[in-house]
Amino acid sequence: MDVSLLGGPGPQRGVGVVAPFDFALDRELWRWVPDEVSLHLTRTPYVPVEVSLDLARLISEHETLGNAVRTLTAVAPEVVTYACTSGSFVGGVMGERAMCEAMSRTGRVPAITTSGALLEALVELDVRRVALVTPYTVSVTRALERYVGQAGVAVTGCAFMGLTRHIWTVTYREVVDMSRQAAVRGPLGPADALFLSCTNLPTYDVIPQLEAELRIPVISANQVTMWAALRRLGTRAVGPYQALIDVSARSGPVLPDQASGPVLPDVPEKKQQEGWT
Repeated sequence: MDVSLLGGPGPQRGVGVVAPFDFALDRELWRWVPDEVSLHLTRTPYVPVEVSLDLARLISEHETLGNAVRTLTAVAPEVVTYACTSGSFVGGVMGERAMCEAMSRTGRVPAITTSGALLEALVELDVRRVALVTPYTVSVTRALERYVGQAGVAVTGCAFMGLTRHIWTVTYREVVDMSRQAAVRGPLGPADALFLSCTNLPTYDVIPQLEAELRIPVISANQVTMWAALRRLGTRAVGPYQALIDVSARSGPVLPDQASGPVLPDVPEKKQQEGWT
């Protein structure tokens, strides 16, 4: 027996995660996390409202976030993050900054949000034009467009699904179809990157496949959240063949088994989809 095991598990560094009450992808968040880091998750209180701008405002009130952050202080995370895209862009760039400041004051550690991490990732990748994919309604999607516009990033194309619940059930095939639609070259020219919005949208496995097909970086809500949080710890997220995380992937290599595009299971019935470019 290795006697070092008698001392228990190795030391862990902590990331505190505040998620909306309906967040269902805890397992996906962990896939970006190295072994020496633990995620400590808590959720906002349930409210009987469908995914909408109203819900985004309700779950992102400073008092709500402050209470959630307080529940994490007992385990002493080194950084706290609000893992919600719409909840962190609904107040615009200034609202997102105020949210981070309020969380940081409460937790006495650095704080980030998904939408703030998005802007950080766009700077990291030198993105001036972005295509958007969202599962949201048109009003929530337009609010995201305004948010990135406030940061000086142009939206070249957008595709959305009009969903108000159960976003975690969206399949990879649907994500790929929407991404192809959003990435079509529009009047503003080609996109420098594609963003897959919503932390309840599954994305981990599809990112390398989309990057190989579209030949641009593809970033997602959960990916940028974990990337930015782990960056605050001075460590790196785990994401092979993902341009944001794996610098060698930024030259856009085509993976041998993906040269003809992603091979994903068929979806028997498509959800409501709308889009524009």
